[in-house]
Amino acid sequence: MGAGWSSEEERQPLLGPGLGPAPGAVWRSREAAAAALPAAAPGPGRVYGRRWLVLLLFSLLGFAQGLVWNTWGPIQNSARQAYGFSSWDIALLVLWGPIGFLPCFAFMWLLDKRGLRVTVLLTSFLMVLGTGLRCIPVSDLMLKRRLIHGGQLLNGLAGPTVMNAAPFLSTTWFSADERATATAIASMLSYLGGACAFLVGPLVVPAPNGTSPLLASETSRTHIKDLIETVLYAEFGVVCLLFSATLAYFPPRPPLPPSVAAASQRLSYRRSFCRLLSNMRFLMIALAYAIPLGVFAGWSGVLDLILTPVHVSQVDAGWIGFWSIVGGCVVGIAMARFADFIRGMLKLILLLLFSGATLSSTWFTLTCLNSITHLPLTTVTLYASCILLGVFLNSSIPIFFELFVETVYPVPEGITCGVVTFLSNMFMGVLLFFLTFYHTELSWFNWCLPGSCLLSLLLILCFRESYDRLYLDVVVSV
Repeated sequence: MGAGWSSEEERQPLLGPGLGPAPGAVWRSREAAAAALPAAAPGPGRVYGRRWLVLLLFSLLGFAQGLVWNTWGPIQNSARQAYGFSSWDIALLVLWGPIGFLPCFAFMWLLDKRGLRVTVLLTSFLMVLGTGLRCIPVSDLMLKRRLIHGGQLLNGLAGPTVMNAAPFLSTTWFSADERATATAIASMLSYLGGACAFLVGPLVVPAPNGTSPLLASETSRTHIKDLIETVLYAEFGVVCLLFSATLAYFPPRPPLPPSVAAASQRLSYRRSFCRLLSNMRFLMIALAYAIPLGVFAGWSGVLDLILTPVHVSQVDAGWIGFWSIVGGCVVGIAMARFADFIRGMLKLILLLLFSGATLSSTWFTLTCLNSITHLPLTTVTLYASCILLGVFLNSSIPIFFELFVETVYPVPEGITCGVVTFLSNMFMGVLLFFLTFYHTELSWFNWCLPGSCLLSLLLILCFRESYDRLYLDVVVSV
């Protein structure tokens, strides 16, 4: 349903002349926005109940993509024994996620030109191919490893849509007082999928590492391999179900727009990039997002490897990773709901979150150096520091997304978020690349966390916020 809408129709403004901003208009101040709008212009505000179904389908797709991406990190010791993966293979399996963002701007072009339905269908189809490729039964371990790498790459190619399109979806379907909440739900579910991988993998697959009894016999190796393949088949089934659901029903937009911002035209693809690259405020806040979130994503992907030297088992590492991300998702949605009620507070929220992230990451790093700092190294301290770090950083993501869109409006939401997530994945990829050469010594990786959080805190402090999109909706609705 909704598939019959042509792309040209999707690109047309839903407001008549004079009811929205002219193409290419950028509000430099509130006075300029008010002067450009007629005093009695009626603002659209129709919302549909089906918006929650669209949000649910998109969020579940993001959940599945995150689950598939993080399949191997929590069970890497088991995967080494079952498939003969090397340290390079394990790092590369995580690295396919940021590598999948290399064609990010092609997906953003598709979202801008063809709309949400076509882009989501292509994304879900890539996930079907990727998860199916990993399930092909072959006895040759070398070929099996190559199929798994290929499947992870295809799943990584789905990342740009599930990570970037959340603000586009919330603007298209939700009113101004629901946008931040919808953005939070759509963007956080991808991270929740990655968190569930920390839970599902270690609980289903035995852990043949130094913290558990060694399972070296051929029978045990076969048993581990069978359990891993059970996880792969289950993920393939979930992705196929979601693809069928999006194919059956995923309209590109509602019949009437929920707000003036949803109805207004956006800048062209080329002009959007020119505007973004020339906007110093945007570049400042983009780096404040990309650096710490990129470092944290890479750190989370190899959390088991980081915690192994301090004698933390694969199961405990999985629980730490799970609760840190789940906590971040819950707090992120709560913060976004608060931002919907109390508008114009995004910068203050980010300052509070990154102050906490800097303190908790420093606590974790110093705890891991207990031979020097003499801080207590216990399960409680590791759980507390990691969970707090995940809560503070992950909950900042939807707040950042909303601030990006407000800062550079009327640049399309997908292009704006595509640029910042590309930068974040670039930082993550660089760190994982260095990890393949320095995997025996990971203390430097831990120090990257507090350093990046402190840098981001300073950038946010110097940032001058603006709410051009929100002010446009308020002026017209009044």
